[in-house]
Amino acid sequence: MSHVFPRGLRPRLVVVFLLVAALSALITAALTFRQARGAILARTQHSAVDDLRLQVDSLVPDLPPDPMATDLRVFARQLDRASGSRDWRTAVSHDGGPLIGTARIGSSALRSAAKSGDTTFYERVEHTGGPQLLIGMPVNYTGRGEDAGKPSGLVVYAVLSLDGERADISALITAAWAGAVPALVLGVVPALFAARRVLRPVRQLRTAAEKITSGALDTRLAVVGRDELAALSGTFNTMAAALERDAAELRRMEANARRFAADVSHELRTPLAAMVAVTDALDEDARSGTLPPDTADAVLLISDETRKLAGMVEDLMEISRFDAGAVVLHLDDVSLRTVIRKTLQLRGWREPDEVITELPEDDARIRVDARRIDVVLANLIGNALRHGTPPVTVRATATKGAVVIRVADCGPGIPDDVLPHVFDRFYKADASRARSAGSGLGLAIAMENVRLHHGTLTATNLPGEGAVFTVTLSYRPSKEDPS
Repeated sequence: MSHVFPRGLRPRLVVVFLLVAALSALITAALTFRQARGAILARTQHSAVDDLRLQVDSLVPDLPPDPMATDLRVFARQLDRASGSRDWRTAVSHDGGPLIGTARIGSSALRSAAKSGDTTFYERVEHTGGPQLLIGMPVNYTGRGEDAGKPSGLVVYAVLSLDGERADISALITAAWAGAVPALVLGVVPALFAARRVLRPVRQLRTAAEKITSGALDTRLAVVGRDELAALSGTFNTMAAALERDAAELRRMEANARRFAADVSHELRTPLAAMVAVTDALDEDARSGTLPPDTADAVLLISDETRKLAGMVEDLMEISRFDAGAVVLHLDDVSLRTVIRKTLQLRGWREPDEVITELPEDDARIRVDARRIDVVLANLIGNALRHGTPPVTVRATATKGAVVIRVADCGPGIPDDVLPHVFDRFYKADASRARSAGSGLGLAIAMENVRLHHGTLTATNLPGEGAVFTVTLSYRPSKEDPS
């Protein structure tokens, strides 16, 4: 049924409207037909009975008080001749005797009722030749004698064909269908108009919902009328106002949180720089053996934690600059091979024990902010070394449209439920792991730096190979570019 019924709301409304119109027309036609049919048959019956009564009353005075069969046969023949356009056939019975005449009355009920009653009876029957009207009319004595008004024992029966009435009724049905079909066709016009009026608020509601989804939270609907659609528009406006209010509150809270993080990071940066300088000097003493062993261990622990804290503060300040839109790219034409190898050298990552590089034979010169691309690669390679299994493979390719750098490890890969969140800030796959070597911002900073270059950064798992991070940057070879 769902495949037959139209799916759109407009055709559904039109179909329902037409079904209701068709059902109403059908019911109206049926009731009209029933009333008209009853009126036609009743008028025919009454008219036929009146005509038969008139002829009987005019001929009965010529009958003897105790008529013989010959008298009854003549009487029936006279009634047949007087039928005129009705063309009835009559038969006469006296004192319950046999029927004499041309009519054939097959209904015993009618004969029994007319024989014992004093009023006219009639019955409609379906005959092989068509519908017929049977009339049984008892005849009473006339005149002013003692027997006046009493049953004379004479009963007149008549049979009339109803073919004419059936034709009239058939014509009535045909006329009803002839009127209903055009009315149903014309009903499409008001159906479309009504569907349009009903669907207009729905379309406005859909458009407003799409605007809300796109971020236009100040979208409101005009509330017209007091019906259910007006109530729905009012509810939508209330919902939109609540969303706008909550969004504004969230933005305010987020801005406060970012401002707080930026302010704290800025305030911590200077003392941390001094602490790092001091702990670096103490590290030399701890490693030279001039300090007692317990003191040297404590100094090294404090020095390591201080550097981690300083790195986290630097990451917080960097992410705050991204949020504030204060980051400026310093683009320059640099060698792709140089950028990658410089990143490895600065971090002391050894080839091929820790990192394997697969670089294009023809070095490409790309126009990027070399410092920020270095941060991207350092975060991706460092993350692969910490959470994957070395060696980490750095594979770079350059085409006419893009430079692609893939960083792949040999670890177990990233769990499927973690993969969509690896670039979220401070996201930890294992909630019970409160501390880690990173700040939880490394991949987020890498993503922001790639976006600044209008590139893309994605993460995925390769079957049997581990996690793969892919950086794609737009690339247009220059005339001096050997590639």
